[in-house]
Amino acid sequence: MKVLDCLRVASRREEIEGIGIVITIEKYVNYSACPSCRQITRSIHQNHWRMIHDLSWSEQTVLLKINRRQFKCNNCKKVFSEKLDFVDKNKGYTKRLAQDIVQQVLDSNIHSVAKRNDLSDEEVESMLKGQVSQILNINLTQIKRLGIDEIALVKGQGNYLAVLVDLDTHKPIEIVKSRRIEELREVLIKWGVQVLEEIIEVSIDLWSPYKTLVEELMPNANITADRFHVMKQVNDELDTMRKAEKKAAISLENKSERDRILEGLNKSKYSFIKNEDSLNEKQKEKLKAAQEVSPILAKMHRLKEEFRDVFESCKSWGDSIIKLLDWMHDALLYFPKSIGTMIRWFGEIVGYFDGRTTSGTVEGINNKLKLIKRLGYGFRNFSNFRLRSLLNWHFSINSP
Repeated sequence: MKVLDCLRVASRREEIEGIGIVITIEKYVNYSACPSCRQITRSIHQNHWRMIHDLSWSEQTVLLKINRRQFKCNNCKKVFSEKLDFVDKNKGYTKRLAQDIVQQVLDSNIHSVAKRNDLSDEEVESMLKGQVSQILNINLTQIKRLGIDEIALVKGQGNYLAVLVDLDTHKPIEIVKSRRIEELREVLIKWGVQVLEEIIEVSIDLWSPYKTLVEELMPNANITADRFHVMKQVNDELDTMRKAEKKAAISLENKSERDRILEGLNKSKYSFIKNEDSLNEKQKEKLKAAQEVSPILAKMHRLKEEFRDVFESCKSWGDSIIKLLDWMHDALLYFPKSIGTMIRWFGEIVGYFDGRTTSGTVEGINNKLKLIKRLGYGFRNFSNFRLRSLLNWHFSINSP
């Protein structure tokens, strides 16, 4: 086991039943610098022995017994406790133990880690919060392209968190308790005017309050409608027609015709909305069968794939806009709702063709957040969940 810097073992280790291994250590220097006047003093005022929880050794608890001496400054006469670089002030555990515990929590949960390390849930939470400075030290001045999205941690309950992502580093930089504009505004305002004015692009979904907020707080940012949310609009309208076709088939009096259509449409949702070039053989067969029993769905699926191709294949900004306008003209009878949305958001949608910015990375982040929530027994409030989540992307082990 490595001896901590500036320290030496003062006595042999003791194995105490019910406690673990106790190692007495001491600083090998007999002086300290006064924190007030920076003068060196050797005058020891008082001895204070402390027990510090350290990394386990061979699955046994290790406690470091150390004398944190009090010195009296001969210059300014103030009494002070010497600094122990390996342990934070007023903490009963080493920095390296805290870092190890945090790393364990990232792969598990508070309660399990606490039990495994003979700690309380509260001690583990304290170690997590002790790393908060690493979160708050995110350099906001480096943020140039911002993504705003939301996540429902419990499907169907309508409780959304807002997730703010640096689109250049692909990391979340803040998680807001709800997507309410008032709360989001409060968080962004704390970033400061200088940071907000340096943001040159913001990718959002098709929710107008986000647009209004960006226009209010980030005057130099171009707003881009995330292409994946635009694609979702088209897919949703296609799936709505699929459901309508099934409902119409169920009402048919001709049993053989009804069964033929339903057999073709049943379990066809993902064959229609998934990218055609990503379908497996079974899904391709289902798509073909569904198209054969519903010409309108076959037409809408073809239009859907053409719409996707506009965003993926067109390289020229001008050609992309022309092809998008052509598509909107051809698809008006089949996707009236989606095209209505595109007309209202046209500037933000074609903004994608400038820098091809998307919030696509947010989907992966959201999936990770959901996993953290499922593993998160012991995260009794949003603050703990937020910290645990941000640590997943921003925590790094540094030597104490």
